[in-house]
Amino acid sequence: MLSFEIEKQDHCRRLESFLRNLLPASPFAYPRKLIKSGAVRVNSQTAAPDTFLFLNDCVAIKESTAFTSMLADKQPELDILYEDDHIAIVNKPASLPMHRTAEMEENLVDFATTYMAKRGTACKLYPVNRLDRGTSGAVILAKSSSSAGIFGRQVKETGLDKIYLALAEGITDEFGVIDAPLDEKASETRYQTLAKGQGCCLLAVVPISGRMHQIRRHLEMIGHPVMGDKRYGSHPHLGLNGFALHSFRTSLAMPNGTTLTVCAPLPEDISNTAAKYGIGQETTLFALQKLLGCCNQGD
Repeated sequence: MLSFEIEKQDHCRRLESFLRNLLPASPFAYPRKLIKSGAVRVNSQTAAPDTFLFLNDCVAIKESTAFTSMLADKQPELDILYEDDHIAIVNKPASLPMHRTAEMEENLVDFATTYMAKRGTACKLYPVNRLDRGTSGAVILAKSSSSAGIFGRQVKETGLDKIYLALAEGITDEFGVIDAPLDEKASETRYQTLAKGQGCCLLAVVPISGRMHQIRRHLEMIGHPVMGDKRYGSHPHLGLNGFALHSFRTSLAMPNGTTLTVCAPLPEDISNTAAKYGIGQETTLFALQKLLGCCNQGD
C-alpha cells in the first residue's frame, strides 16, 4: 500500500478530487473506479468518492503498475474538485477572471480549455456560475452547450446551495442576517462567525438571493467589509492575491436525482492573512471541519 498524509492544502477536499490531483494524466473516471473497487482506504477504513478529507488523515492506496505509472510528482495546473461527462468543477484562484477582459489576458475558461486539450479530453467549456476576479473557489464549467443549459436553468430557477468564507474587518455578531435591497431588489445574506482575531473575523456566509457583488456590498453596509476589497470599503492587504472571499462549499442537484457537494480548500493567502490577525491556522482548519460536519448533517 502507498500512504499519503493529508496536508492543509487538501483539508476538506473530496477523496476523489485528491486522487485526481495525484493522477492528473489518468482518465477522469479512473479515481472513482479505484475507490469503488476497494483499493483506497482512509484512516484504515473503506471510503467513498465523496468522503471528505481532513488534516493528518491517512489515505492508503493499493499499489499497482497502472497507479504508479500515472502518479505525478507535482500538483496539476488546474485544481479539479469534481468531474464527469457533463461538468467539471474547478477551484478558481483569486485574481484570475472568468473570461478574457483584455486582449491576451489569462482567464479561467481559456486556461481550463487548454488544460483539457493537453490532457487529451478536448472540449468547449461553458461557465454555469461565475465568481468575481478577486474571489477564489468552486466554479462549475459545463462540457457542452446542452449541459450548460441544464445546469444553468438550475442556477437561475433555484440557485446553488453555497457557503462562502470571508475575512471581514472588525468584530461581528456570532450570527447575523443582512436584509437590505440591492439594485432595488430584495436581497438577503446570512452569516456565522467562525473565529475572531485582532480586528477581523472569519465568517461563513450564505447568500440567500443572488445579486451582483451581494456579499461584498452587504458586508460593507454593516461596517465589516471583506478584507482587501478596495471597491467596497476595505484597503489593500499585503499577501492577498485578490480579496479575502472564497467560495468554499457548493451543492447542486444532479440529473440522476442525487445531490453533489464539493468543497474548495481555503487558499493559503487567506489562511496566512487570518494568522497575521490572530486567527491561527489550527483554529481555522478546525472551524472549517466543524462547519462541514454541520453541513453534512443538514444543520
